[in-house]
Amino acid sequence: MRVGILGGTGFVGGYLLDALLAQGHRPVVLVRPGSEERVQWRERCTLIAGEVADEGTVHALVEGSDALIYNIGILRELPGRGVSFEALHWRGAKRAMDLTVDAGGRRFLLMSANGVRADGTAYQRTKYQAEEYLRTTGLPFTIYRPSVIFGPPRGRMEIATQLYRDIIRPPLPAPLFHRGLLPFHAGTFRMAPIHAEEVADAFAQGLEDPDTIGKTLLLCGPEDLTWREMLGRIAAASGHPRKLMVPVPAAPLGLVARLLERFPAFPITADQLQMLLEGNTCEAGGGDVVRGLRRFDATNLSYLASAV
Repeated sequence: MRVGILGGTGFVGGYLLDALLAQGHRPVVLVRPGSEERVQWRERCTLIAGEVADEGTVHALVEGSDALIYNIGILRELPGRGVSFEALHWRGAKRAMDLTVDAGGRRFLLMSANGVRADGTAYQRTKYQAEEYLRTTGLPFTIYRPSVIFGPPRGRMEIATQLYRDIIRPPLPAPLFHRGLLPFHAGTFRMAPIHAEEVADAFAQGLEDPDTIGKTLLLCGPEDLTWREMLGRIAAASGHPRKLMVPVPAAPLGLVARLLERFPAFPITADQLQMLLEGNTCEAGGGDVVRGLRRFDATNLSYLASAV
C-alpha cells in the first residue's frame, strides 16, 4: 500500500516510516524543500517537495497514495515564522481531509493528542477541531490520541531528553509544579508515557485492521506516573539519582511564561504549563484504550546516557 504521510520528518515521523516499511508499505512523504535529508529511509520512500499550505502539493500527495496519515503537530507557535496551531493542526488537516474526500475517500489516520477539547488551550482546541471535522467527512478514519511519547530522539526533540537537559542536568533543584500557594499536591499530576515504536506500530496495524475504522484510540504506556516519578526515573537513568526536587507554585511561572513565551529560548509556554498540570493519562476517556508494554524505566531510557 502506498501511504502518504504529512509529518514524516519529525520525531514520531521517523518511527512511522520504520513501522510502515517493516509492514511492506511504500511511504510517500511530503517534505519541505531543503529538508530531504531529514527523511529516514529516503531511498525507500517517494518524496514530494512542498508545504502543507500548498493545495497543489497536498493534492499530488493524496493522488499518489492509497491511504493518508496526518502527523503534523507543533508544541509551540512561532508567529514570526508563520508557524501556528491554527495553520498546522486545523487548516492543514482540513485541507488534507477535503482533498482526500475529492480523491475518492481513501483511508485517513489522524494523529491527535490525549486531552483535546473544545474549551482547552489553543493546542487542544485546534487538535479537537480537526477530529470533529474528520468525523463529518465520511472518510474511513481512525484517530489516535497518545499520551506523552518517548524513545531515542535520533536527532529530534523528545520529552525525556528535553526534561533531562532543561531540568535534571542544570544544578538548580527540579521543580514539582502545583496549583495554589500550598504544595499539598506538588508534582502529583500524572502521565502515561508510551514508546514511539509502539505508537508507530499502532498506526501501521490500524491500516490493516478494519475494526479500527471510525474509532478513537487512546495510546498510553503500561504505567500512569506522577511528574515526580517521571523526573526521578529520568534522573536515575542519566546518572543523577540524588537530584533535589522542590515544590514550585505554577501561577507565578505562568505569568512569566505569558511575558516571555514569544522568545523560543524560554523553555515553556503558559499553555504548556496548563496542560502539564492537567495530566495526561487514558483515564480521560473518549475512546478505546491501547496500552503499550514498554515501561518508562532505566532500560528504555538508556539512550539518555548519550545526552549526558
